Amino acid sequence: MHKARPTIGPVLNPFASIARRWTPTPRVLRRAALAAVVMSVVIVVTGGAVRLTGSGLGCDTWPKCTHDSLIVTSAQGFHGAVEFGNRMLTYVLCAAVGWAILAARSAKPWRRSLTKLGWTQFFIVMSNAVLGGITVWLGLNPYSVAAHFLLATSLITVTTITWVRTGEGDAAPRPRVPGPVRKLGWALLGTSFVLIAAGTVVTGSGPHAGDSSDVPRMPFDWATTAHVHAIAAWLVCALAVAMWLVLKVVDAPDDTRARARDLLVVLLAQGAIGYVQFFTKLPEVLVAAHMLGSCLVWIAVLRVVLGLRERPVASAGIPAQSDPALSAAH
Repeated sequence: MHKARPTIGPVLNPFASIARRWTPTPRVLRRAALAAVVMSVVIVVTGGAVRLTGSGLGCDTWPKCTHDSLIVTSAQGFHGAVEFGNRMLTYVLCAAVGWAILAARSAKPWRRSLTKLGWTQFFIVMSNAVLGGITVWLGLNPYSVAAHFLLATSLITVTTITWVRTGEGDAAPRPRVPGPVRKLGWALLGTSFVLIAAGTVVTGSGPHAGDSSDVPRMPFDWATTAHVHAIAAWLVCALAVAMWLVLKVVDAPDDTRARARDLLVVLLAQGAIGYVQFFTKLPEVLVAAHMLGSCLVWIAVLRVVLGLRERPVASAGIPAQSDPALSAAH
């Protein structure tokens, strides 16, 4: 009797192979997602430090630091070290995103939606790395610098959504507040994006070019763009206050109201920093703090908007009762 030939089983990719041997706890999964959020903010702030120290062309080419060296050399000095250090942080960011992908892929049951969000983060990181290289090739063109920041903001968006989703289920989203309140949330989100985009114009026309006075600037009056940016900021503040009040009126869940309160606190701090830096002629430390505040405001806005709906966990023992008023307003 002949023995059957041994067959080769399906070849697993590394993530699937690890997933067969390791199951993260919900706490580990959430921490992995939060690590990606933190690093997406860190890379923005350190990128700002590169610009504020005039180190934007510390490495004068990409992907190498110089035409002859892959890494920074002593000839590049302080500016080269700052620029190259920021490039190296991209690998730390990739590690954080990789951990988030691995944790999502290894969760039991496997949540495909979280895995897709994780890979979206990875592709945004890779795209922004290429855009950063193009920005160096273009000699810190202000428009490519603005695009670089906005793509980094999109990374913060996806990492924040992933982080929030780790605490939810995969059921279809269900409203927690009436329809008009959700529309107010979308208005808040859209206005906040306009505020951030206006901030890139202020940066592109302002004095911190990123390397030297030879770097081109956007052809706009800096004071005028700063005033437009301030108007957008006041509009965001008005919408945030309106959201906080309306959530109290409709008796929204406590966690949703807490997110609206957190947004107001962050906006107050960011507004104070913004006005102080304007009247003190943009000191580098305050500009860096304002960039950090911009990231925190955007995260806070996203958390408010995401808190206006819920995704119940499918394994819940007792299905939640739908609210006829919410269903009618949806």
